[in-house]
Amino acid sequence: MAARKRTKLNKTEVAQVLELLSQAYPDAGCALNYGTPFQLLTAVALSAQTTDKKVNQITEYLFERCPTAAEMAEIDELELQEIIRTIGLYKNKAKNLIAMSKILMEKYDGQVPEDQELLVELPGVGRKTANVVMAEAFGHQRIAVDTHVFRVSNRIGLVHEDDVLKTELALMKAIPENIWSDSHHWLIWHGRNICAARKPACDTCPIAEVCLKKI
Repeated sequence: MAARKRTKLNKTEVAQVLELLSQAYPDAGCALNYGTPFQLLTAVALSAQTTDKKVNQITEYLFERCPTAAEMAEIDELELQEIIRTIGLYKNKAKNLIAMSKILMEKYDGQVPEDQELLVELPGVGRKTANVVMAEAFGHQRIAVDTHVFRVSNRIGLVHEDDVLKTELALMKAIPENIWSDSHHWLIWHGRNICAARKPACDTCPIAEVCLKKI
C-alpha cells in the first residue's frame, strides 16, 4: 500500500522554508503607497479583490484630494466613486470609506485606533486589513492572510487548513512570533513571483527541495 502523502512540514522543514524565503526576498515589504496610518487603512481597504498597483494609481490622486479622515468624511459619495471606479466593488468601497472616516472623526479625533478589535468594527475593515494596519502602521507582529498567503502556506505545507482564519491561527503557531510580519511579506512575494495560482514556477522555486507540493 502506498504511503500516505504528508500535508504539513515538520519544525525543521518550516525553519528551512522560512530561511530560504528570507534569503529570496530580503526586501519584501508593503507594496501600497501611503504616508499615514489613515492612508494605509484606506489603501488596504481599497485593495480587496484588486491589485496593489491599481490601488497605488488611484491613491496618488485620492490622497491629494482626501489626505485625512476629515476630508474623506466630507467628500461626496459620487465623487469618491468616480475617483476609485477602476477597481472592483468601487461603489461599496466608497460608501464604506466615507462611513469609516466619519466614525474616525466622531470617536477617535480623526486618528486610526491602535487596537485590533476597534479596527474590525470600522465599516469595510476585516481581520486581514486590521492585521496589516497593526503591523505596518504600529509595528505589531501580525500575519495577514490574503489570497497569496492562504494559497502558498497551504500549498507548500506550512499549514494544512481549509479557511483563512484557521490558516492565520495555524501560521501563528508554526512561525516564531518575532518574524510574523516578515513571513507575511515573504509569502506574498513568493505567491506573486513564483508560486502562482495556476502555473507555479516550481523549476525556479527557491524552496522546491522542501515544498510538499514537490516532494
